[in-house]
Parts: sequence; structure tokens; C-alpha cells
Amino acid sequence: MPRWNAVVTSETYPLTFSLMEHILEKSAVKRVATAMQELSIAGPITVLGETARTAQDAASALGIEVGQIASSLIFQTPEEEVLLIITSGRHRVNTEMVARALGYSELGRVDAAFVKEFSGFSIGGVSPIGWINTPDIILIDEALGDYEIVWAAAGHPHGVFPTSFAELQRATGASASKVGE
Repeated sequence: MPRWNAVVTSETYPLTFSLMEHILEKSAVKRVATAMQELSIAGPITVLGETARTAQDAASALGIEVGQIASSLIFQTPEEEVLLIITSGRHRVNTEMVARALGYSELGRVDAAFVKEFSGFSIGGVSPIGWINTPDIILIDEALGDYEIVWAAAGHPHGVFPTSFAELQRATGASASKVGE
């Protein structure tokens, strides 16, 4: 049984809830809500009673398969381009495979400070939409297409929203790619 506490829709936002209301007021969550509205993503944003810092945490809190979690991971190319990979929680990104597919020798890791400064989100709540800067390259894991509904972070470790592979690909302009095994 899913364990969430609040739902935000464009008709009812802003909401006040005694338990987790502060999450709905976070600027990053509001930025995602605005992006959802602009991109015609129905959502709604769901506030989880438990953290969703990892794909497994989110899947457990929602009572779904871990593969339905769309994790947003950030890398840099050797030319210092920012790469967003929206990947299924059912596997790890194979950076060597992705680098080769993009024509690079390797992909660079970025630290938490870079993620926050570039995307506007803290690690554990990085949404695929609502960024303060636009990534240079965006890939979406083909594996997410195996599910009717996928869930992505909504700007906070306790916030997520439902979408679909097609809707997320359209909203982000991502190229479908095999990113892991």
C-alpha cells in the first residue's frame, strides 16, 4: 500500500497539510509544479511520508517496482557539457557505454555542489524538469518505456510525480537511449 501524505494539483495548489506542508512550499518543488503546468504534465506532485533519496526508497514508499522510478543523474562530457540521464531505477548507468554512444572517451562525475548550482536541485530530489539551467544533452533510458507509469523526483527527497516515458521524453526533449544493463 503506498504511503503518501499529500497531493498537489493545479486546481488545489497551494495546499496546507499539518505533516509535510513545508515541502510543498520549497522553491524547488514550486519550480517543478510550474514546469509541470507549462509542460501539461498532470502529475500530481505527491509528498511521501518517507524519503525517496534512492530509487529503492521511492519505489518502496509508492509500492511499485524500482524500475518505474525515473532517476535524474548528471554528468559532464570531456568538453564540459552537462549531460542529464533520466534512468530507470532498475539498473545503474553504464557510463562507459553512454560515453562511447555519444562519441566520448569518458564521462565525468559531478559533485553535489555542481548539481545544486546547475540544476537548482539537491541530490535526492533532482527533477528531470524545472531546472534553472538547461542541460546540453538529455538522454532518457529506453527501459522506462517498459512501464505505463513512471515516477520522477519533484524537487525534494519527499516529493515525486507520476508521468509516462513518452510524456517525460516530450517534456525534456530527451533522446531515447540504452544507458545500462
